[in-house]
Amino acid sequence: MDPGIKNHIDHYVHDLSNPSAPVLCEEMLSVADEACSAGDFDLAVEIYSSQIAELQHTDRGLCLRKADALARGGRIAEALDSYCIAANLQKLRPDELRILVDIIAQTICAKEQCKCSNSEGRCFESDEFEEEQNLDLFSCPICKCLLTDPTTLVCGHTFCKRCVKDDVVKECKSCCLKTNKSLRVFNVDELRVNVIVSGLITKWFDSESKARRCWLEGETLWKKNDLANAIQKFNKAVEQAPSICRLLARRAELHMEMKNFSQAILDGDAMCQLRPRWPKILSDMFSLVFVNDGLAESLQPLLACPSPRIKPSSLLSSLHTSLPRDGARAGSSKELTFGCSKFKDGSSSLLKRTENVVNSGLSSLPVLPVLKRKWTEDAKAFEPPSKQLKEDEASSSKLFPTLCGGRQVLSQILDSADFECSLCMRLYYEPVTTPCGHTFCLKCLERCLDHNPNCPLCKENLSEYLATRAYNITLLMEEVLQRYLCEELAERRILHEEEMKELSNLNLEVPIFVCTMAFPTIPCPLHVFEPRYRLMIRRSMETGTKQFGMCIADELKGFADHGCMLEVRDVKFFPDGRSVVDTIGIARFKVLSHGQRDGYHTAKIEYLEDMKVEGEELTELLKLHESVYDQATAWFTSLKDDMKNQIISHFGQLPVKDFDPQVNPSGPAWCWWLLAVLPLENRAQLTILAMNALKDRLIAIRRVLIFVTRKRPR
Repeated sequence: MDPGIKNHIDHYVHDLSNPSAPVLCEEMLSVADEACSAGDFDLAVEIYSSQIAELQHTDRGLCLRKADALARGGRIAEALDSYCIAANLQKLRPDELRILVDIIAQTICAKEQCKCSNSEGRCFESDEFEEEQNLDLFSCPICKCLLTDPTTLVCGHTFCKRCVKDDVVKECKSCCLKTNKSLRVFNVDELRVNVIVSGLITKWFDSESKARRCWLEGETLWKKNDLANAIQKFNKAVEQAPSICRLLARRAELHMEMKNFSQAILDGDAMCQLRPRWPKILSDMFSLVFVNDGLAESLQPLLACPSPRIKPSSLLSSLHTSLPRDGARAGSSKELTFGCSKFKDGSSSLLKRTENVVNSGLSSLPVLPVLKRKWTEDAKAFEPPSKQLKEDEASSSKLFPTLCGGRQVLSQILDSADFECSLCMRLYYEPVTTPCGHTFCLKCLERCLDHNPNCPLCKENLSEYLATRAYNITLLMEEVLQRYLCEELAERRILHEEEMKELSNLNLEVPIFVCTMAFPTIPCPLHVFEPRYRLMIRRSMETGTKQFGMCIADELKGFADHGCMLEVRDVKFFPDGRSVVDTIGIARFKVLSHGQRDGYHTAKIEYLEDMKVEGEELTELLKLHESVYDQATAWFTSLKDDMKNQIISHFGQLPVKDFDPQVNPSGPAWCWWLLAVLPLENRAQLTILAMNALKDRLIAIRRVLIFVTRKRPR
């Protein structure tokens, strides 16, 4: 437990033992919540009990919280007592028994895992909690079913297209837990189906995909009250995929509405055979068991049942004594009937007492498996199975590396060619899906958008997508690659890292921006609009170097033999792809060889440094340095105010004189500032930039100052 939480809890436990200490209900409940979060369920129960004892009237909410804490702590017998107290105050809803049902179902699953293993040694009971805890990779997070017309949003998450378009879903804020964005920020009407994901689902899960489409067609007909055609669609769906419990549950509901009660029971039996411990069924059943105080008596027939797979008919018979009689409560007879007086099945007297069957389609089909542990067993002997379940799931995943949750992907249909980027013809690396539904490697897409704001495949305009630069990784595709093509992905990652390492080498193949003169320590703002330089700037940012060389053009070689390295300080992008890049000069270099890469120039370089002098040469250099600086100050002071203001706004003030002019390998900053503002041609500036002796550079600057002073109009 976190030490801070423990100290906080200890403080309030001390207050509990002190009768004179004021007890604030809200604070104590907060402590109880912290105790539950920390796993100290006994302390939470103690606090809830103390709060309940101080109340004149029993609080139903506190009883439920105490019951949940007892259940989570393994004290099932006491938890049942607390649930019963809450049930006496007001009938329990299925969702209020969620924790109890999950704990019981998980415990039974863990205990009988070896008995229900299939021939391959895998226990399918461990999958019974995937629906709520670990969704299948190809399940829609909204409808919990196989993705149909999968659509990837700009946040990188994938949903069924129909789910995203639903008006209620647009208000959902659970789309992206990282950004907590609402779905309504996306233009869902223009979203397209993810081509790659849709193709994979059709290829890997063909029967289930067809079944899901028939299922949805049946739902549409059902809404239109065309029940005859709707049931045909549902029947066709079940033929394609007979083991989907949700589908069977919906067909059972439709049968109920059509008054085909015997058919509804058959679907219920099929569900119980498939998932005898489905918490969704158990929660509905438990809510009926807690209607009266005869909980222990009503559970005895179930505890004595020899088989863990119980049919609805036998279960309903065992629950008969626990259900309320018609008219037992005010208004209850209307709630607990089907509204059909002509139901002639032998179980009609029992079915009439099942609550909300038409609405849920599941309450009439409850299942409770054999419980190896009695309700009244010592609480200390009961250990929550969460740790054991995690270990079982881990071992199961090792045995079946090609399992996609509850769906199995056959290794013979896995083909790496299905995951090749159409631009680089290599395995997807950081796959990104465009609003038009096509998927590319992130770097490939960015490079294409540098040249043209249209999709490389369908040519749809992506200007709005380009403007947002929301190139988020398609999480589903990334997970598929990691799960099924991990070795190929590892090789692809190594190749990418080698390319990035090569690009980040600032001696070999340094990117060269051929444009203007640049000088060390001097700002150099750039307007980037050419596709090749967009790519160059982006790569300099991706590699982390944030540097590139600047040279002036040369008619024979393409660019000059000397230049200045620039460092990016800031980049401002425009919706059309252009950008304004704020850079500053950091070092001079000499070009050793010229080259090209993906359309822009590159060079092998060596950096230039001024030669240092000592003794009499240093004394002479210091005198020259001071003299030229004074001369530069006088020239700048003599300029007209408007000209001085323009220079200052662009290059800043004249830098101060360095105490030691040799401290910087490139020489004093004021020399480069002066060289940048003096009215010199690029070739003359380049000659001075290439000098590696500060004395020579100072002499050249002095000559220029003398020349511009004489030429200046009086």
